[in-house]
Amino acid sequence: MDDTEQVLDKALGLVYRCRNRVLVHRLFSITPGAAFSKMCIQIDNSVADVSWLLRVSAPAGDDDGLLHGLCPIAQNEPILTFIWSNIATLHTGHSDARSEAAAALLSLACDNQHFAKLIIEEDGIAPLLRLLKDDNAEGQENAARALGLLGRDRESVDCLIAAGVCSAFGKVLKDGPMKVQAVVAWAVAELVANNSKCQDVFAQNNVVRLLVGHLAFETIQEHSKYSVPSKAMSIHSVVLANKAAASGSSFDDANATSATVPWKRQQHSLSGSGNRAREMEDPSTKAKMKAMAAKALWQLARGNADICRNLTESRALLCFAVLLEKGTGDVRHNSAMALMEITRVAEHNTDLRRSAFKPNSPACKAVIDQLLHIVEKGEHDDLLVPSVTALGCLSRTFRATETRVIAPLVRLLDDKEATVMSEAVAALTKFACTENYLHVSHSQVIIEAGGARHLIQLVYLGEQVQVEAMVLLCYIAKHVPDSQELADAEVLNTLSWASKQAHLVQDERADKLLPEAKARLELYQMRRL
Repeated sequence: MDDTEQVLDKALGLVYRCRNRVLVHRLFSITPGAAFSKMCIQIDNSVADVSWLLRVSAPAGDDDGLLHGLCPIAQNEPILTFIWSNIATLHTGHSDARSEAAAALLSLACDNQHFAKLIIEEDGIAPLLRLLKDDNAEGQENAARALGLLGRDRESVDCLIAAGVCSAFGKVLKDGPMKVQAVVAWAVAELVANNSKCQDVFAQNNVVRLLVGHLAFETIQEHSKYSVPSKAMSIHSVVLANKAAASGSSFDDANATSATVPWKRQQHSLSGSGNRAREMEDPSTKAKMKAMAAKALWQLARGNADICRNLTESRALLCFAVLLEKGTGDVRHNSAMALMEITRVAEHNTDLRRSAFKPNSPACKAVIDQLLHIVEKGEHDDLLVPSVTALGCLSRTFRATETRVIAPLVRLLDDKEATVMSEAVAALTKFACTENYLHVSHSQVIIEAGGARHLIQLVYLGEQVQVEAMVLLCYIAKHVPDSQELADAEVLNTLSWASKQAHLVQDERADKLLPEAKARLELYQMRRL
């Protein structure tokens, strides 16, 4: 419309210059004949543009959802005609037409990132959010999937956040059909993966809590052996809980938490008739919902201490442990990845690590058991690497008597996959490094499990893990220099050889650790002579 207004202003100016005036004025305001032809073409194009806009903006009719030809204004970017037409249908079409329009925009966003940006620039977010509130489940699914695909980069996700996508997704996760909720959970994972800025915004809109509720549905109740005792509640908390019970509020145990009453009081949205409706869903939909909820929580937990704390204070850890044991396919992988992200944060957050991963905590025990079971099997699937990483991140939580974790990790040093070996070395390094209070005990267990022999082989032939293996071997030699196993394996000769390799000593850790480890080994081996 702005372009049309400019054309009309130019036409008015042209006509104004052609008024009857004295000869002098006409002499100095000569208008070439080509200007009239050019202006006529511009006016015709503007008329065609406005006519096209009127057609696509008309209320729903027999031609609703159909293309109305290529408007002149979109000749340089023909796809704009298709985008405008579908956005107009989202505004004015009936329910089925809006669903088809969302599917069309979804197809465009899926095919090309440039098209996704055009949809955002042409104000396509708002009508998609309105469709998300519609009663048409298919339309809601298409809208949610389209919104997830629109957030391909940080700038696009910022636009979606500003438009209110976080609150809209929260409402669907609370009250929407389960099929739509599964797509919304997937969209949450996509947006957070492309822009971590929206983690806290989603948390503020109760998305984390709602996702945990979906994850816990029909998960915890069936596994009473994983029951978690609640902390002692204050008198005020007991009074609030009694009031809630007296008013007829029925809280689902699956959605209750092991920590705080405020979290419990928020579970009402996933109870009652909502639970009954979810129970009627087919198993495949329930499985997809759990898989997508776990995927969203995996992305939400990544690097965010507050969200990780919320998850550990709820029954999320317990859910992940059960799903690792009983789940299949994507839900197991996503649960393992979520646990890996939580443990990564806990590794560098002392308060979180001490509160969430207490050795006597049933949830912690369940998680460790499942991670250890995966590592002991050693199967090359998408669970092994995140499980190894998670155990390494929890290295400071294990007592000196908890030796069952180290031996399976040592066995992975002889694995055929370089990625698995690398993660195993990194995990064992966290057990043996000086920063770990029990580094001496852990180093002894690594030696007893045959770790020295594997590490020597990796230092000589490891290629991708050569430096990391040497660093771990230095830690072990430094902390347990009097070990007979190290002397028998000729670790000193290996470290002497490594100190002469330029590509190995370039690492700062190796440059510092190698002289110390060699000196201690030489000292103790000289005493034995």
